[in-house]
Amino acid sequence: MPYFLTSTLLFLLGLGVIVWVHSQHHMDIVVTPAEPPADAPLISICVPARDEEKNIRRCVESLLAQTYPNFEIIVLDDRSTDSTPAILEELRKADTCTEPQVRCYQSAPRLKVIHGSDLPSGWAGKPHALYQASASARGDWLCFVDADTFSAPEAIAACYVKALETKADLFTIMTFQELGTFWERTLMPIVLTAMSVGFSPRKVNDPKERVAVANGQFILIKRSVYDPIGGHEKVKDQIVEDKALSEQVKWNGYRLIVADGHAVARTRMYTSLPQMWEGWTKNIYLGLRDHPSMLLLGAFGATLALIAALFLPVWPLLGLLWLVNGGGMLAIGVIAKSLIVWAALLWARANVSRGLGISRLYALTVPLGAGLFAAIMLTSAWKILSGRGVSWRGRVYHPR
Repeated sequence: MPYFLTSTLLFLLGLGVIVWVHSQHHMDIVVTPAEPPADAPLISICVPARDEEKNIRRCVESLLAQTYPNFEIIVLDDRSTDSTPAILEELRKADTCTEPQVRCYQSAPRLKVIHGSDLPSGWAGKPHALYQASASARGDWLCFVDADTFSAPEAIAACYVKALETKADLFTIMTFQELGTFWERTLMPIVLTAMSVGFSPRKVNDPKERVAVANGQFILIKRSVYDPIGGHEKVKDQIVEDKALSEQVKWNGYRLIVADGHAVARTRMYTSLPQMWEGWTKNIYLGLRDHPSMLLLGAFGATLALIAALFLPVWPLLGLLWLVNGGGMLAIGVIAKSLIVWAALLWARANVSRGLGISRLYALTVPLGAGLFAAIMLTSAWKILSGRGVSWRGRVYHPR
């Protein structure tokens, strides 16, 4: 009977957690392709690029093809050591405004390439790159786009129209994540779900809630808001500069909106397991480091991931073992409850996989993905507590 009661408690708790976790991601605001507005203020698109030879051509070419009629593109080459500068120079020389669907307000070239200066003391790399790019921008709006993000032709127009519609001062979208390898498709869905739990879009969009986050892959912000809050100089030492900028916007009384932008922009963050391990260890580490109270949430997330990775696969086997050893109907009840929880989890994860454009069969990898995520969470927490710090692109960051 104690085994049966414990199983019942886990059954109710498991179903509750599955429903709660998978109800946090919903975004009420969805960006869809839209016609360029008649009154089109200048939008300055700022792209930081450091050793982005694999992505920069596709990124810039997608921005040059925008249907929005009045824009400039400023790419800040952040002391790249690969072929990024050569690719940018080629794109700059080829820049013309001849697309038939584009009504060009300004003459070519639309693309401006700036070669970044050495990193000053007290600055993190990306804030300094965007600070330099924004200093050269002339637009009424600034649009920060990562070099690994690829925009549909209607992206700028659609986001600008939706920003006006929602009265946003900072408008950011969650882009569609391109997942090409087995490890991306196993780990990234788990990470993205965890992020939606930590930063519920509905809470971010609620002015009464303090929760603030932005996706640095695509941010649209009014210049009249960016300058008064101090821009990237205000968050110059922040590695997770997008979240820090969103906090400055929201906490100073401006309107922050996060929306579903899957239809207008795509991102390929990482292409291998080592890249994901290093990148997400860094991201989670910095989030936990800057907000010590988040360590509790991190511990909770790691615990859930470990349960999914270790206990869930064993649960029905324990029930079967009990049945073989004379557990009778109580053992059958344990098996049934474990299978119901498994079915609910697989159904929820299959829906996540479908939303990410991958096979629903990747739901079956949830124990493996959850185990990797728990390992990343625990590694990040250990690096904070031990003072070892994390490395990213040749730099080491330590706890404060």
